[in-house]
Amino acid sequence: QVQLVESGGGLVQPGGSLRLSCAASGTIFAIKAMGWYRQAPGKQRELVATIATGGITNYADSVKGRFTISRDSAKNTVYLQMNSLKPEDTAGYYCNAAVLGSSWQWGDYWGQGTQVTVSS
Repeated sequence: QVQLVESGGGLVQPGGSLRLSCAASGTIFAIKAMGWYRQAPGKQRELVATIATGGITNYADSVKGRFTISRDSAKNTVYLQMNSLKPEDTAGYYCNAAVLGSSWQWGDYWGQGTQVTVSS
């Protein structure tokens, strides 16, 4: 069984910064990609950023230049550094990973989410 545990959310003023972390644990033979998605009340879940093996990154246009995704493969951990935060960044942020686990099949796993609120 694979688990993803996020941390680092909270309340921050506009223009502030937060750093989210997501650690994958369990029987893990490989991770193909990790990423962050977010969902605001009444809206669909949307991609924020992903990072694949080799460090190839992809960002939503709305966060380019403000957010940075990084990955520590040795720790099976992905980070999201969020700078210049705006009220419209307020959402639940969810970690996602494509993992080769004990079943020897690739599975898509999600964390429980961490809330980010940007407000003065």
